[in-house]
Amino acid sequence: MEAAGAGVAPIRARYLTSKEQFHAYLKAERESRNQENNQDDGEEDPSNNDQTEPPAKQMKLDGGDQVRKQGSQEEVVKEEEKKPQERKRARGQNKSRPCMKPNHYEKDRLCQSVIQLDIQGKLYLAPLTTCGNLPFRRICKRFGADVTCGEMAVCTNLLQGQSSEWALLKRHYTEDLFGVQLEGAFPDTMTRCAELLNQTIEMDFVDINVGCPIDLVYKKGGGCALMNRSNKFEQIVRGMNSVLDVPLTVKIRTGVQEKVNLAHKVIPNIRKWGASMVTLHGRSREQRYTKVADWEYIAECAKLASPMPLFGNGDILSYEDANRAMQTGVSGIMIARGALIKPWIFTEVKEQRHWDISSNERFDILKDFTNYGLEHWGSDTQGVEKTRKFMLEWLSFLCRYIPAGLLEYLPQKINERPPYYMGRDYLETLMASQNVDDWIKISEMLLGPVPTNFTFLPKHKANSYR
Repeated sequence: MEAAGAGVAPIRARYLTSKEQFHAYLKAERESRNQENNQDDGEEDPSNNDQTEPPAKQMKLDGGDQVRKQGSQEEVVKEEEKKPQERKRARGQNKSRPCMKPNHYEKDRLCQSVIQLDIQGKLYLAPLTTCGNLPFRRICKRFGADVTCGEMAVCTNLLQGQSSEWALLKRHYTEDLFGVQLEGAFPDTMTRCAELLNQTIEMDFVDINVGCPIDLVYKKGGGCALMNRSNKFEQIVRGMNSVLDVPLTVKIRTGVQEKVNLAHKVIPNIRKWGASMVTLHGRSREQRYTKVADWEYIAECAKLASPMPLFGNGDILSYEDANRAMQTGVSGIMIARGALIKPWIFTEVKEQRHWDISSNERFDILKDFTNYGLEHWGSDTQGVEKTRKFMLEWLSFLCRYIPAGLLEYLPQKINERPPYYMGRDYLETLMASQNVDDWIKISEMLLGPVPTNFTFLPKHKANSYR
């Protein structure tokens, strides 16, 4: 599969501008709008104190959904009608489910567990640390994601009962095909954790993270390091598979070092150990995002994995990228950064079109995220600021999107750097800013002023353009 090399995205000449002109325009617009707001505030009835709450919190108190478009209102109503009644979770609740562990593979067919999951050809939203939270997954489900997975949870933290770690496993009722992802380095703790999850939460599959590249995880023997620890890796897969009543899947990379591929050696073993599916990210740990994903290698591994399904992952930002990926022989595709940059990619893939989405439509998505965040994390001060924090993390990816109508030719490539450009309106230009202060401004339009001495530094610093 051909992937984009590093470079600058091809924006039409009339929209291009300099860094200085870009920021001067935003500053002038901001000052102008502030003056207008101050004049409007001066004309208001001083006895009217209804807006003492942050805008998003006030929206929530007033009914929230009134700010959405009529289409969104109808969708919410439909979702509420479909919402199942709450039920108590019982220990061993997954025990009543039909056994879905693959004891053997029959030639030319998928294993029983994956057929029951109905995952062939599905669009899989990757488990995304920090940004793949429940409100974001709700957004992606609305745009057509078929399979969702919770953020990476560390097994030792779960076993210690850390509430913040258990919160990562929470499932929204719209997530009809949902898994949880575990990270750990030792068979005993991973197996105990899998058994605990099997008894306490509702899930359709469990995924083992063998792809995490960060030093904190790698140096402890977890994530990518397991690809070089075959005995521990085997014990983890076999141990977890023995205690789970739902399918076990594994997510891996091509290897650890840049030019030393390991996946083709590991994948046949993963199949033999009893996993139901493997997902392959087409980069090594050393590469991170500095090189394009190797889809030719993914295609080779898909043949080796058969009849076990293999999903491919890497550099998908358009329906053309998705089509080329499916032509490599994978069972389906997982989308990660592409969904963070434009969550409507799932709609584009399913409808086979480029969506020149307007700035107002994109802002409506942020409104929905705000309401979902306040619902999930709470509408008190702590909930507002948590929603703001995760919105700012997401905005550090959203700003990389270039509107389809501004490009010289389509599609946008994920590793091409957006140049400075003027959008078709102020909001589109503001959303193109890679300046943290402008992201904070967007958050204030939805959540009210930030606290005194507020600072923000994106957690994800991956350079995807080098």
